[in-house]
Amino acid sequence: MERKFIISFFKRILVIMAVIAGFVIILDPFFHYHKPWFGLKAVLTDKEYQCIGTLRTFDYDSLILGSSVAENYNNGWFDQGFGCTAIKAVRSYGATADLCYLLDAAYESHDLKYVFYSMDTSSLAADPVPTYELTGCPMYLYNKNYFDDIQYIYNKGVLMEKTPYLIANSLIGDYSENDSYNWAQWKQFNQDMALNVYIRTPRISPMKEKDYYQDVLNANIGLVEEQIIAHPETQFKIFFPAYSMLWWDNIYRTGDLEAYLYNMEQTVGRLLTYDNVQMFYFQDETEIITNLNNYMDTLHFSPEINQYMTDQIIAGNSRLTPENYEQTFSDMRDFAYKIVNELILPYEDSIKVDYTQS
Repeated sequence: MERKFIISFFKRILVIMAVIAGFVIILDPFFHYHKPWFGLKAVLTDKEYQCIGTLRTFDYDSLILGSSVAENYNNGWFDQGFGCTAIKAVRSYGATADLCYLLDAAYESHDLKYVFYSMDTSSLAADPVPTYELTGCPMYLYNKNYFDDIQYIYNKGVLMEKTPYLIANSLIGDYSENDSYNWAQWKQFNQDMALNVYIRTPRISPMKEKDYYQDVLNANIGLVEEQIIAHPETQFKIFFPAYSMLWWDNIYRTGDLEAYLYNMEQTVGRLLTYDNVQMFYFQDETEIITNLNNYMDTLHFSPEINQYMTDQIIAGNSRLTPENYEQTFSDMRDFAYKIVNELILPYEDSIKVDYTQS
């Protein structure tokens, strides 16, 4: 009798485990195995958990590539402007190696018409190695070892939170799939907010030599070049987004201004030599970056700025060319020094200073 009870007990456990596994695999809120089924929406709010799956399982022919400042683009803007089907490939820090990792995942099973690459200035000075494992990302979703998927299939958070969230937003919410990973809905963009979170260093560091980051710069440009050369059928539309003047003030005080300008100019000079590359520049948009009401901090801008830059790219405006890019960065250098020597002065009484850094 006892033996029969034990066998029956384990059978019930196995049935329960099979039901749970089937429930998670069929609904698959991280889209690890397949795109949405049963008319459910692609509810995308957790990029570290969902982005890699969507790149492998969704239907698309173009990517919106970048860091957190790229998350507030509406996919439909690019779809309508370029006649494509775009999804986002985003990573919070936007390091070049991390974004190239996502590109590799996309190219495994997709031919891309366009890559709309929001290139962060700081990414050119970042270590040219992927950081997913180092920063604690769920590698059981990134690798292709299905034996460790137990961490996904029998995950309390997936079962009790993520799956119901997917169902609720698909059936009763007003979630738009074009707003994947969009975080702007509950944020405030205004001067007070931007100034409140900018913590200024009291000391102005010596300015670094312009080629201070040359080694990592070369490596990061090389990573992008590898993608461009390997995929001549893809049109790469690469752009530098509009950071606020607080960001420029900060990199001046940390001694990075000359090096960052040099990094961008060198990157543009090399990438413009490829026929499948177009580059755009928005950091010199005076009316945008000097209006702190467009920002929630030093670099994160409102969705209206995302749409403005999209419209400019669609229209072919704000382009960098072999003929104008050197003058553009010369003018940007003058503008940056005007910011730190003149335009930032009326705000200094409102800027917090971290004296622990002195």
